[in-house]
Amino acid sequence: MRIRRVVMKNYRNYADETVEFSPGTNIFLGRNAQGKTNILEAVYYAALGRSHRTSYDEELIRWNENEAKLSVNFIKRDAENLLEFRFFREKRRQMNRNGAPVRMKDLIGAVNVVFFSPEDLFLIKGTPAGRQRFLDMEISQADVSYFKDLAIYTKLLSHRNSLLKRIRDGLASEEEISLWDEQMVPKAISVIKKRTEAVKKMSFLASEKQKEISGGKEELFLRYEIHEGERESHDESMTSDLRSWYNEKLKESKNMDIARGFTRFGPHRDDLAFFVNGVDLRAYGSQGQQRTGVLALKLAELSFFREETGEYPVLLLDDVMSELDRERKEQLLFFIKGENLQALVTAADEAYFSSGDFGAVFQVEKGTVTAK
Repeated sequence: MRIRRVVMKNYRNYADETVEFSPGTNIFLGRNAQGKTNILEAVYYAALGRSHRTSYDEELIRWNENEAKLSVNFIKRDAENLLEFRFFREKRRQMNRNGAPVRMKDLIGAVNVVFFSPEDLFLIKGTPAGRQRFLDMEISQADVSYFKDLAIYTKLLSHRNSLLKRIRDGLASEEEISLWDEQMVPKAISVIKKRTEAVKKMSFLASEKQKEISGGKEELFLRYEIHEGERESHDESMTSDLRSWYNEKLKESKNMDIARGFTRFGPHRDDLAFFVNGVDLRAYGSQGQQRTGVLALKLAELSFFREETGEYPVLLLDDVMSELDRERKEQLLFFIKGENLQALVTAADEAYFSSGDFGAVFQVEKGTVTAK
């Protein structure tokens, strides 16, 4: 797939700007706080219906303006598409696809992106919640049914947690819990199974990338771990009968759940583990190994999307070049040049890129984008 054009009106620091993209690599150069990342954010928003930097749409509106508009033209499976977003300070946003209103559940998957920023280099040593968000973002784009199941599970979990607090405070009966569990368990199982399947696929792809980056010295293995309280489980026999296991765990933990006011078991507590040559990178990996692991994972994401959807996603690289050492940088650029994919890259220094080897180059300054 390809992004053809982005139009930003009163979006962030852009008054009225149109950016036409090359089908290959697009490099956006400029000092900090000039608007480079805002361009990538606009494409990210089209893919996921949210910013990667804020949860509040009104922050996307230019200072002293009451509304903003974002339009993204893209080609997917040789078909032209247009996504339009309008943001307001006093009311909900409006979203349209090809002129017709579209809901969030129907927006996800329209545009596919892989986003890579310096913050992602801390994915491995960060929190389980961050790794869950990573999985949810990637799988949702490739599998719309996963996004719907996850949304339902999250809503049911919120209701169950509210009920637990009311029971603890003497405002509800314990018998009500089973009503929510009956609805929640099937969605939890669906989420866990789809995550497990996706992780297996990405593990194979990431392992190949890790070998290439490390010169064959390191083998990366990803594993989805189900939270069991004191430990994480990857027991295949247990996951084959998730319904019985999950129901039993919810019953066993009911009293503690009520006392604490939250649900202790479910996909919201699970984790993604990274191993290199059998060593858990989360606890024992060096910073260099962790960074190589994240880079291998990001490259694996691209291949995962191609296998799942038939096309590469758009690769968004936000100031990553300044954070990678020479070897990892060369591996990333080699992959971009060798594959038929579109990449949008921000950087402060043009020296990161060999002259003539890449596509379009733009200078970004104070909310103005100029082709070089």
